[in-house]
Amino acid sequence: MTGSDAIRILNWLTTADVSSLRVSRAKYTLICNDKGGIIDDGILYRLGEEKYLLICNASNRAKVWAVLTAARDKQFNSVELDDLTTTIGMIALQGPFANEAMNDFAPGIVEALRPFQIRRAEILGQSMLVARTGYTGEDGFEIMPESTVCPEVWYGLVERGAAPCGLGSRDILRLEAGLLLHGSDMDETVNPFEAGLDRFVFTEKESMSSASFHTVLKHGINKKLVGFLMVDRGVPRHGFDIIKGETIVGVVTSGGYSPSLDSYIGLGYVPIEAASPGTLIHISVRGRLVEAQVTTLPFYTRRKS
Repeated sequence: MTGSDAIRILNWLTTADVSSLRVSRAKYTLICNDKGGIIDDGILYRLGEEKYLLICNASNRAKVWAVLTAARDKQFNSVELDDLTTTIGMIALQGPFANEAMNDFAPGIVEALRPFQIRRAEILGQSMLVARTGYTGEDGFEIMPESTVCPEVWYGLVERGAAPCGLGSRDILRLEAGLLLHGSDMDETVNPFEAGLDRFVFTEKESMSSASFHTVLKHGINKKLVGFLMVDRGVPRHGFDIIKGETIVGVVTSGGYSPSLDSYIGLGYVPIEAASPGTLIHISVRGRLVEAQVTTLPFYTRRKS
């Protein structure tokens, strides 16, 4: 998006302090409705003084586009919106050897990019955006070539030792890192404070969601997303009930086996009184109650490995 109203529309629609975002930098942010419910999350990049790039979840593309265009047509007329979904791709190169592969692919880019920075690079004779961002909890890069060039970039990375990975690999990595998945761990029925994302909410501005946020800050929340470790053997899955005592108090939103911890882990919403680390709960695994313990997030970080 470009134009004099670009910063204003983004400050209105996202939870970030967009005014503080410098050129060539990025921020994780949320788009919330007027009740505070989370429409989507994404990464916002500032490409120029009046030029921004917003990467949302592909499954929410139509909804986010509708919110953007409605705001533009209603009150932010001096902004130009362009949906690049079908013309620009994204390939995520993540992991402990990402730097080595990326330097071989685009010499100098690793030294030029710090976390949450973006710049153009020459790769395979093509100019494309490269950001030091990702959704795995690992260091890495997100490469944004034109869609017609994506296969060439993909196979070029494979030739340099990168291993193709599917959503299953990505999902357990983001779960270990305590990163939420929209549609599973958050949606329009929960607000950022309940989802544990309040650190990404700049409340000192007027926005589409600011009134609801101030209400939450005044009255507090009744439930909260927590991480838990399975004490006994059992696989927590999305939709399984969380039990405290003899009462169903919540539901698992994400869960699975953590290779890094050699343990089963999960996320779920529980009442505030059951959200403290160390609290014992049970997960109903196909009719069997399996003990689990609330823990702090993230479950795993490469800095502690």
